[in-house]
Amino acid sequence: MVQRGPSLCPMTESHEHMNGSTTAFVFPGQGSQHVGMAAALAAAFPTARAVLDEADAVLGMRLSALMTDGPEADLNQTANTQPALYVAGVAALRALESALGGTVRPACAAGHSLGEFTALTAAGALPFATGLKLVQLRGRLMGEAGAKNPGAMAALLGASLDDALAICAEANTDSAPVVVANDNCPGQIVISGASEAVDKAIDIAKGRGIKRAMRLAVSVAAHSPLMSGAAGEFAAALAEVTFATPAYPVIGNTTAAPLDTPADIMAELRAQLTGRVRWTESVQAMRGRGVTTFIELGAKDVLTGLLKRIDKEAVGIPAADPAGIQAAITA
Repeated sequence: MVQRGPSLCPMTESHEHMNGSTTAFVFPGQGSQHVGMAAALAAAFPTARAVLDEADAVLGMRLSALMTDGPEADLNQTANTQPALYVAGVAALRALESALGGTVRPACAAGHSLGEFTALTAAGALPFATGLKLVQLRGRLMGEAGAKNPGAMAALLGASLDDALAICAEANTDSAPVVVANDNCPGQIVISGASEAVDKAIDIAKGRGIKRAMRLAVSVAAHSPLMSGAAGEFAAALAEVTFATPAYPVIGNTTAAPLDTPADIMAELRAQLTGRVRWTESVQAMRGRGVTTFIELGAKDVLTGLLKRIDKEAVGIPAADPAGIQAAITA
């Protein structure tokens, strides 16, 4: 499954079959949060508990209590959701490392939207505390942009990417934009933009025979031009961060290509707020690098579900609790 760092003691016999050259780590984004997230990992692995404790100290708030105990309405506020998912992903990674006895090195990694920050931290490109403050800011700015420019998002189920692009082109106007936000998997495209444009796109989609076109329960038009207000302030914050070269390839959302340098990372994270999450292509890029097993570190199993639609031959393992960690080790 994974390779251990060269400075660590030799693998135990039970782990000798693992192969980091065929394993990728993937980290989820918004929509995967839930009350109770990371609680079982924190109870079972002191290293995971330490991540939650450090997050509380860095942010000066009991984020860990919000994650494990709720209330759900507060956890679902974008400014809380994003750091919570980031922390859950890092906690799951530290739990996996504990179970293996040391640092793990996959062939590559990727994260869906917010999860891209977690992937960069996993690869050593973004220090945990710095990343945590960044994602908290990102969530706050997105929430503020959504309040100033309320928008909508909708799922087009059964639509191809070309279908969705054509539908958005027909519904889009300069004053009321709508774009493809997430190419999640074949048959699941998410569009985002001004409310009236999203509604128009839904009507066009239904007229074209798209089997299901429905609004999502969000008020923030993520990955659309309506986030441009957040993008400027966030770019200024990014400019203050010193990124490192990733220890292994991290596949970028907007390019579906490796982020090889700190400059690549900076450009990606600037573009990502208003750009499309090319998740289908990102998974295909990792498959093209020889990856056969995708370990989803964080909350729930959303990305594992998408994987089944992208490539039936690939193996997905959600590692959001101790049983998932064990499954990842023995895969």
